[in-house]
Amino acid sequence: MTDGNGRTVSDELGELTVPADAYWGAHTQRAIENVGIGGRSFGRRFVGALGTVKKAAALANRDLGHLSAEVAAAIVVAADEVAHGRHDDQFPVGVFQTGSGTSTNMNANEVIATRATELLDGEATVHPNDHVNFGQSSNDVIPTAMHVAARVAADGELRPALGTLRAELAAKRDAFDDVVKTGRTHLQDALPIRLGQEFSGYVAQIEAGIERVETAFEGMAALPLGGHQVGTGMNCPEGFPARAIAYIAEETGIPFREADDHFAAQAAHDAVSEAHGALRTLAGSLHKIANDLRLLASGPRAGLGEIEQPKNQPGSSITPGKINPVVAEAVNQVYVAVLGNDTTVAVGAAAGELEINLYKPVLATRLLESIESLAGAAETFAESFVARLDVDRERCARQVERGIALATALSPHIGHERTAEVATTAIEEGRTVRSVVVEKGYLSPDAADRILDPARMTERGIPDAE
Repeated sequence: MTDGNGRTVSDELGELTVPADAYWGAHTQRAIENVGIGGRSFGRRFVGALGTVKKAAALANRDLGHLSAEVAAAIVVAADEVAHGRHDDQFPVGVFQTGSGTSTNMNANEVIATRATELLDGEATVHPNDHVNFGQSSNDVIPTAMHVAARVAADGELRPALGTLRAELAAKRDAFDDVVKTGRTHLQDALPIRLGQEFSGYVAQIEAGIERVETAFEGMAALPLGGHQVGTGMNCPEGFPARAIAYIAEETGIPFREADDHFAAQAAHDAVSEAHGALRTLAGSLHKIANDLRLLASGPRAGLGEIEQPKNQPGSSITPGKINPVVAEAVNQVYVAVLGNDTTVAVGAAAGELEINLYKPVLATRLLESIESLAGAAETFAESFVARLDVDRERCARQVERGIALATALSPHIGHERTAEVATTAIEEGRTVRSVVVEKGYLSPDAADRILDPARMTERGIPDAE
């Protein structure tokens, strides 16, 4: 029954009113009224995956003869609309809800059933449990949607963004490879290094991060669908998991498969914990690279100033001309956020109790949040910061010439004690290592030039005096 104030629906607990324009039903409405914590609902990626799972389930149940062709077709259209964002406003249930995610599963069942009934225009009534949810349980649907959403986001957003960042870092590695600069350990002057060598380290970190994500997320290809409530598959039709998962794979282009053991897949989320661990490590790599580039660009006059950062925006509300590394700092903050998410995921994934893990909604949300944040950070970092970096070649050369660590190359030729004497004198008198070692008569000018050639020091081996 519908009136100006809403639509009356009922369940085993009695009647209640939902908004007149709402597709959801009693279960969703009770969740809204009972657990409205934080005001945060599931995002587009998860709701989309839920629609994909429901569409695949309807196709499988049609193939197996559990749904009529007409009802299945209507459910497929409605679920596809959910998958593509047509009804995002119909998913108001908050993330903090029953630990299995039953409220959100029923939210999807009710929305799809109401929309499918609307599409059938009175020819049939689609039931949220008997039709849309046939052969399924929240306990296997929600983690399945979590895996699907995470793999789609990782493959479609994160990996391409990391590829862009890797390419931009590699371009700078090649462009800066002839620039010799002062290396630093403990933030103190160390042996010379080529700027391209520093960037080669960054490229290697991102390449390793891509490989870690690919390896860790392979476990997310195993879907819990088919375990039903406790993992036994009771009330799940024979052949349903394989058919439904095949449809999910076809829809997404990702080779999903049925979980080897449904008891583990529903009661523990080790694959989620492993996947997020790879994200945490990747976030740490981005954090390190961003910190390095902020240090190298510090100044522009009173800092290291070896590279020139892009002028993205004014950096101060009170100091004209000040430019801050805003993009790099945003990457730093993403790292902190991912680190917090990793703690949530690690604790939640390990907190299963008997036949169910009751942290599914928050696990799904934090995992997707980290994927999306890292994808955005990598893409923005690559295009708005790394790609626009330049180098101050004169400053790099000047600092290398003044570097005390150049003295390290002298030890094989004049011994450690004389080398220490040369270095100490150079520091105390504000002179170069070359001038001191020649003045003391430990090396001829030509030998000093060859041994103290900064470019030669950036390669393996002992600089030769000949």
